[in-house]
Amino acid sequence: MSEPSTGRAASGQDEVVDLTRDLIRIDTSNYGDHSGPGERAAAEYVAEKLAEVGLEPRIFESHPGRASVVARVEGEDRSRPGLLIHGHTDVVPANAADWTHDPFSGEVADGCVWGRGAVDMKDMDAMTLAVVRDRLRDGRKPPRDLVLAFLADEEAGGTWGARHLVDNHADLFEGVTEAIGEVGGFSFTVNEKLRLYLVETAQKGMHWMKLTVAGTAGHGSMIHRDNAITELSEAVGRLGRYEFPIRVTKTLRHFLDELGDALGTELDPENMDETLAKLGGMAKLIGASLKNTANPTQLGAGYKVNVIPGEATAHVDGRFLPGYEEEFLADLDRILGPRVRREDVHADKALETGFDGALVDAMQTALGAEDPIAKAVPYMLSAGTDAKSFDDLGIRCFGFAPLRLPADLDFAGMFHGVDERVPVDALRFGVRVLDRFIDAS
Repeated sequence: MSEPSTGRAASGQDEVVDLTRDLIRIDTSNYGDHSGPGERAAAEYVAEKLAEVGLEPRIFESHPGRASVVARVEGEDRSRPGLLIHGHTDVVPANAADWTHDPFSGEVADGCVWGRGAVDMKDMDAMTLAVVRDRLRDGRKPPRDLVLAFLADEEAGGTWGARHLVDNHADLFEGVTEAIGEVGGFSFTVNEKLRLYLVETAQKGMHWMKLTVAGTAGHGSMIHRDNAITELSEAVGRLGRYEFPIRVTKTLRHFLDELGDALGTELDPENMDETLAKLGGMAKLIGASLKNTANPTQLGAGYKVNVIPGEATAHVDGRFLPGYEEEFLADLDRILGPRVRREDVHADKALETGFDGALVDAMQTALGAEDPIAKAVPYMLSAGTDAKSFDDLGIRCFGFAPLRLPADLDFAGMFHGVDERVPVDALRFGVRVLDRFIDAS
């Protein structure tokens, strides 16, 4: 992994793999109920790595064990607005029996670091640590203040991480006007002369919902016209099969124009099947940015086979495009019908910003310096990130965690999937790009 010691501390490129492995080995599984084992341990690890190079990181524990780390790096020109670099340390759970390599081993195999969090998003945490440590060891200040945030609880909506800090410690982000975080800056190889790097400039809003139908309880042997399970099942079936209409946001329009130029054809958002087929694993990310979605994810009812229950419930993961929340909720109520009571378990807004400005220019400059055929393009994330919380502070947020990926890697499938992994070369590339980006920003 690392090159032989020369008596000097390892460079950012040299230590990024070990940092990624160390973070993966800390089990920070987030079950959404405060039972996860490792966010505090991860925060202490990150704080130690930052303190080693002279920073004064602060750990904020919003609930026992739910810990985040924030540190500020002083820039050359402190009159300039600051830049936030944020990442989360929690991960979704993983079942080791399903994996080729144990998801919390941080194994290096086949040129990749394997494990839960390898792309979501301990890779970016490690790249950030590697770059900052390298710069501070060399005495290279950033052009402006950097605020570093390593956050708890993103995988359950950020309540105990980013949201807690924004609501209770907003002063930590004083003077910050722009931010970069996860799920952006990764490559899609078009051909030998062009590689697109998708920068997240928008993300869907969310309505995680509980659906409830009340019926009449009774004996399972009787004829029963008011069965809550039947009523709910029919409503959930209608919702799960419903095709929401395509809506062209400004981000989608910009992305389709760029992709059309790259493919040498004009793309019609109403007829995307052929185009999506050409995108490989990226089709999952792009396809979900075309329309609102509502996917049933849980069902619950009853306690005994011969008892008709008086209530049935379901949970739905709903996501809406920027500017289309009202339409989405109206569609939901029409599809579900009057018998279904809908309530939010967790809701948050959609985000969208333009693909312009000095920060975008810095992304393109940094990518182009390390990959001559790179071109940065905007896209919309179908999910959400901690950017939703930071947007409340007026911070303009982008997804930019740069990785140059093999053309045949199903990158989208790595997120929350089995055998999550990140190429070693992509990690080293990301360190180089982030370092250049900081200088250019």
